[in-house]
Amino acid sequence: MFTFLDSVETRHCDGLTRRGFLRAGALGLGSLTLGHLLKAESQQPGRSRKAEKAIINIHLDGGPPQMDMIDPKPEAPREYRGEFDSIRTVIPGFHVSELMPLTASIADQLIFIRSLVGAESRHDAFQCLSGFGIKDLSSIGGRPAMGSILTKLYENDLTSAPTFVDLLQGRALVRNSGRPGFLGPVYTPFRPDISKAFHRELEPAMVKELSNLGKGHQTSLNLTSGLSIGRLDDRVQLLKELEIARRQIDTSAEMEAMDAFTQQAYSILTSGKIAAAMDLEQEDPKIVARYTPVMKDNPSRFYTSEGPNAAKKLLLARRLVEAGVRCVTVSLSDFDTHSKNFSRMADLVPITDHALHALITDLTDRGMIDDVTVVAWGEFGRTPTINKEGGRDHWPRVAMAIMAGGGMNTGQVIGATDRYAGEATERPVHYQDVMATLYHNLGIDARSTTVTDTTGRPQFLLDRGLPIRELVG
Repeated sequence: MFTFLDSVETRHCDGLTRRGFLRAGALGLGSLTLGHLLKAESQQPGRSRKAEKAIINIHLDGGPPQMDMIDPKPEAPREYRGEFDSIRTVIPGFHVSELMPLTASIADQLIFIRSLVGAESRHDAFQCLSGFGIKDLSSIGGRPAMGSILTKLYENDLTSAPTFVDLLQGRALVRNSGRPGFLGPVYTPFRPDISKAFHRELEPAMVKELSNLGKGHQTSLNLTSGLSIGRLDDRVQLLKELEIARRQIDTSAEMEAMDAFTQQAYSILTSGKIAAAMDLEQEDPKIVARYTPVMKDNPSRFYTSEGPNAAKKLLLARRLVEAGVRCVTVSLSDFDTHSKNFSRMADLVPITDHALHALITDLTDRGMIDDVTVVAWGEFGRTPTINKEGGRDHWPRVAMAIMAGGGMNTGQVIGATDRYAGEATERPVHYQDVMATLYHNLGIDARSTTVTDTTGRPQFLLDRGLPIRELVG
């Protein structure tokens, strides 16, 4: 169930909490809550939004091994380079791993960053979603994810599509990587539960962390079966009738923001557009097949790794952008290869290769590629050396990223590393530089735009990043 003020328990003189008041007064009578309202599809058409710039942020959950993907080192000793050969791409002189032939074939439509620096050594997609570490401004709630900031910036542009939809799974879901930080729970992403369609087994410690979150960390985007639009309208009318009482209880700006959130939630519910976007059965079967790698079943697949079906998560992301969502986050797992790195990457990297190729070519065919910026990256890189378990461990000193679309200058390789892919030797690019580029592609200057924190102080969206000049110049 999704509740509006999940972490706020302000109690009023009649003994009713603000959370309880909003659930009972703003959304329904008796036991009816937003969690119930959002379970089954409605039929009423909603407002459409003109084509807008958007972001698809793909988290390679666990930390992808740069040397086994886009920065192979064929001249390095075997204990560094590993088992995979390199292959040529359509960019002269640039090679990628043999596991990425489809990426190699469209390299001129992509950007390869081999010198990503500034990573924290923590399994959490938050840095890839915000540019910051978890400790930054932690005393006032922490920094917001980019999608939450966009929700704040676009909050006057209410439509039947949420600004931010979070499809992250694995560690990124458990650790709430798409969190709103100091902006507060009003700017939490819409987070549909996709686990039935895309299973991602959790590590035992993650299972415990997830259970501690309770049931309110995910959201369904449909109306309850049997609940008519008329009945929902009755509850909206109730909200209007309670306006004076609500203002007496809370005159803060947060309540005004909550009103806006309620309006958009209503619009999302009654349109059914987002629910339709999440239904791949409504997609052309030929397009679904395009996103489906044909691979032999791997009975020895690592238990936290996803199979070929995971590639279709990028199709969900494309459909959500078409429906008007401005920021979609999605994950592919599991790149945390402390053991059996090569057998696991031989399985997972081709899935990633296929998914990226399908998304980029699909966006291009639909004429969307200049309006949608795609980035695929992880929380850090992997060690140049191979450990005794045949794995690669955490390596925050250098990482990788692949970008595309957004009107950027593609067909480029940014940065270089030493002969072991362990240190950036040319053109280091910080996580915030990538984030600044994403904002730039949306028409936002992250170094001059501010949002207000809980103390009333304006905070710039980034404190050090600049758009990557080679890409946007």
